[in-house]
Amino acid sequence: MYIWELSDWPNFRWRAEQLLKPLAEAHLKQGHLLGSMARLGLAQRLEAEVGAITEEAIKSSEIEGEHLNPESVRSSVARRLGVPNAALGPEDRRVEGIVAMTLDATKNFSTPLTRKRLFGWQAALFPTGYSGLRKIKTGGWRDDADGPMEVLSGPVGHEKVHFQAPPAERVEAEMQAFLTWFNKPPISDGILQAAIAHLWFVTIHPFDDGNGRIARALADMSLARSENSPQRFYSLASEIRRERPDYYASLESAQQGGLEITDRLLWFIECFSRALDAAELACAGVLRKADFWQRNAQTHLNERQRNMLNRVLDGFEGKLTARKWAVIAKCSMPTAQRDIKELIGLGLLIRNEGGSKNTSYSIAAS
Repeated sequence: MYIWELSDWPNFRWRAEQLLKPLAEAHLKQGHLLGSMARLGLAQRLEAEVGAITEEAIKSSEIEGEHLNPESVRSSVARRLGVPNAALGPEDRRVEGIVAMTLDATKNFSTPLTRKRLFGWQAALFPTGYSGLRKIKTGGWRDDADGPMEVLSGPVGHEKVHFQAPPAERVEAEMQAFLTWFNKPPISDGILQAAIAHLWFVTIHPFDDGNGRIARALADMSLARSENSPQRFYSLASEIRRERPDYYASLESAQQGGLEITDRLLWFIECFSRALDAAELACAGVLRKADFWQRNAQTHLNERQRNMLNRVLDGFEGKLTARKWAVIAKCSMPTAQRDIKELIGLGLLIRNEGGSKNTSYSIAAS
């Protein structure tokens, strides 16, 4: 028996005393991250937000086995957030759909959730009306024409069934109850509200496809409401992607474990907390970059030097050498060596240990 078959569905229950400590720790991290971001200027906060939303869209799709072009996603996010001179990547209708949904959920978190809005999100995820090679119903609830809705994971032909959703004839009533609850002022902690919204929606599974991505968008919308902020500096989907087997195992367990959902809520809180940890590390890099340029605002540098320093500050892969500088900056070796020598003289770069053929460079400590 699944939880939607129980007589008291959807009256979820939990043991509040077991959630107090992890919730308090998560809120502390949440507040610290938002405080750190407040130190940044508008441009740096926008850069961090573009990164977080880009990661959210990419990883939410990856959870479902769909891989998007990162350049296309970042370009779409930057364009929609009004980033000046945003680099344009190749356009992709699938990318535009998930970016539009992700931003609508977070930017318009105070706008009521409606059937029409959800239909628009789901249709945007599948602009051709196909999921892979399979024709699906878009812009409306599922009809189960091909049989009961089963929630699966794994490669085609070797899928694992995690649970079966309510029959199609129940979806309208189930979703009306969900929307009524979702649009009411929260009566519980904002993080718990996000966890419940995700579980409740994914249990109903109202669409032919796209339910997981929409459920995660609804969790993001709930979190934005709890923070009362349209800006997003962390990616919950990235952490779920890293923990994908546990994500499905927790979901499967919740579907057959009754309406006492403490374990599922604990998993969500801890996953959210780890997403904040990852964002704090990324934030540290953004803060380091901002502090670096604030200290060196009056230092005269040419465009190549500024661009290369930004590449290093953003997390340069491998070691920075004069040869790599010449290739990336598209200049001659003598020019690259001259640029580097000037930066060492200014105290912005240091020479790492190593022989002359392996000489590499790093940003000087402040």
